[in-house]
Amino acid sequence: MKDIAFPFENQKQQKFIQIDEDGYFLLNGIRTTENEFGKNLLDSLVKDDKNRFFVETNNVWACVEAFDEPYVAEMVQKLEGPQWSILLPYGLEKKFSLSTLCVDEWDRFHGRCTNGIPFVFSRKAQAAFFDLVDAFEDDAFIVNGTRYETHPWLSDSDEAGCETFWTQIYKNEPHPPFDLGAPAKALEDISAQLKLNKMRVAVIGAGKGHDAAFFAKQGHLVTAFDISPEAIHERKNLYGDLKNLEFIEADILNLDKKYFSQFDLVFEHTCYCALPPKRRNDLVKVWKQLLAAEGHVLGIFFAMDKPNGPPFGGSEWELRERFKKYFDFLYWTRWKNSIPRRLGKE
Repeated sequence: MKDIAFPFENQKQQKFIQIDEDGYFLLNGIRTTENEFGKNLLDSLVKDDKNRFFVETNNVWACVEAFDEPYVAEMVQKLEGPQWSILLPYGLEKKFSLSTLCVDEWDRFHGRCTNGIPFVFSRKAQAAFFDLVDAFEDDAFIVNGTRYETHPWLSDSDEAGCETFWTQIYKNEPHPPFDLGAPAKALEDISAQLKLNKMRVAVIGAGKGHDAAFFAKQGHLVTAFDISPEAIHERKNLYGDLKNLEFIEADILNLDKKYFSQFDLVFEHTCYCALPPKRRNDLVKVWKQLLAAEGHVLGIFFAMDKPNGPPFGGSEWELRERFKKYFDFLYWTRWKNSIPRRLGKE
C-alpha cells in the first residue's frame, strides 16, 4: 500500500479519535461497541506519508491516536497459502502475509495487513496462532513446510548509537529534521502549566541545546549531555552565554557515576527515539540513576508506525510497559498543539 498525503493540518477543525489497547474506538473517553459504526470507521483507516493513521467520519479526516497498534487481532484464521486472516473488533476481517510477522520484547506478535496497516495479536489470537502453525523455533515458525523468520518489531540496527553517525549529520546537514531551531512546542506549553520551582535539570541527547537553553532561561541549573562534539560546538556558539547551562560531551549510556543522583528533573526529547531500540531499557535505567530521591522525568515521545530509523517509532503501550517498573505516571497525554509535521504523533 502506498502512503497518502492528507491535508489534515489545513482542515478548519482538526479532529482526533482514540483507539484503546483492545482495538476499540473511544468517543469522549467511552468505548463504542456499536458494530456497524465501529466496523465502517475501522475499515476506513489509512496511513499517511508522515506515519500517522486516519479514519474518515462525516467527510472529515480524523487523526487516530492508537494506544497500541491501530489493529488488534481478536482471532486468527488459517487459510491456504502464505496469507491468513485476522478478525478485528466490530467483526472486521483483514488478510495479512505470514512473512510480515515480527516479535516485540514482550513476545507479542505484530504484523501488517495487505492494506499496509499494522496489527498486534491479542493474547487469545496469539494462543490460537501457536495452535495453527506446524512448529516453532526461537526466531522462526513453520507452516506447510515453509520456514518464516520472525524479525524484531523495531529494527535492531546499531548505527544510530555511534558518535560518528550523529557528528556526520551535524556536519553535513545545517538543519537536520530533528532540530527544530527552537525549544519543543510541547515543552513551552507544558512549562506554563507545571510552574516548576528551580531545579537541577539534565537534558539527554541535547543536540544544539534549544530545550536545555529554555530550561536555563527559566532559572534552572541545567546540564546538557550529547554524544556528538559537533553538537556541543554548535550549542556553545548559540547558548554559551548562559552561565547556568553546562555542556557535557558523553555517551549517555556510559556516563560517569559522578552524575548519578544529581538531578531533580531529567528531560527527554528525541533521544529515546534516536537510540537503537534494543538500548531503550538501558536509557530508562540511566534516567533513574541520574535522578535524586523524588526526582521526575519529563518526556516528549513519538507514538508512530516507524520500525526503521532513526527516529524509531513506538506506541503508548510500549512506553507504559517499559517505564512502569521504574516510574509512577503523573501526567500522560497526547499533545494536540504540535508543529505540523509532528501533529498526531507526540
